[in-house]
Amino acid sequence: MEYRVQKLARLTGVSPRTLRYYDEIGLLKPGRISSSGYRIYGQPEVDMLQQILFYRELGLALDRIREIVTDPGFDKMAALQEHRQTLCQQRRRLDDLIATVEATMAAYEGGYMMKNEDKFVAFKKQLVDANEQEYGDEIRSRYGIQTVEASNRKVLDMSPEKYDEASKLSEKLQVTLAEAFQTKDPGGKLAQEAADLHRQWLGFFWDKYSPAAHMGLAQMYVDDERFTAYYDAEHPGTAAFLRDAVGIYTGLK
Repeated sequence: MEYRVQKLARLTGVSPRTLRYYDEIGLLKPGRISSSGYRIYGQPEVDMLQQILFYRELGLALDRIREIVTDPGFDKMAALQEHRQTLCQQRRRLDDLIATVEATMAAYEGGYMMKNEDKFVAFKKQLVDANEQEYGDEIRSRYGIQTVEASNRKVLDMSPEKYDEASKLSEKLQVTLAEAFQTKDPGGKLAQEAADLHRQWLGFFWDKYSPAAHMGLAQMYVDDERFTAYYDAEHPGTAAFLRDAVGIYTGLK
């Protein structure tokens, strides 16, 4: 079956203007142009539009979606499986948040005190799930399944006070690291203070500390462009500087 813009818009809920825009930017081209100049969309375009809408629901920018769906190696079935996995994770997070809201409402209505720890369980689960989705496979291959699972349990068991302490320590680390970077001396006092703060911060998430693991993580900040982009956001070269500082701190450089 084939569709012109208006008919496809009615079918999908996507406005005609949006469909024309997708065509203009090369995200979703019509299957053909009729002799009268109308955009004509066939089944392949309908299926592709569904994929695009899935990616939009997951928060991806149009430029990134275009890169994905126009890649010659794009696999529709693999994409659908990935969508399902991501949406199931989102559903679990929403279920946890709903359960927390309902428990809090019940506590207010019943006039009893809800444990502070219980108020923040869903948010900590979100933190763990987001980290798993982004880095799960890599950190398991690097540190092992048991180590990662122990770290996740530690985060989930963290009290609100400990969570707040970890957040404040992270902020202090960022400020100290930025100041240390200006010295250009990874072995200097400020840089070594930053490395020590980094070790303290890891203590909130790691079941046990080792200099080798600390150094391995710092090296990953340089090897993995996602970590590098985070640390280098304001001052390019910060990830490598922290790696060098940790190397001196642990005696492994």
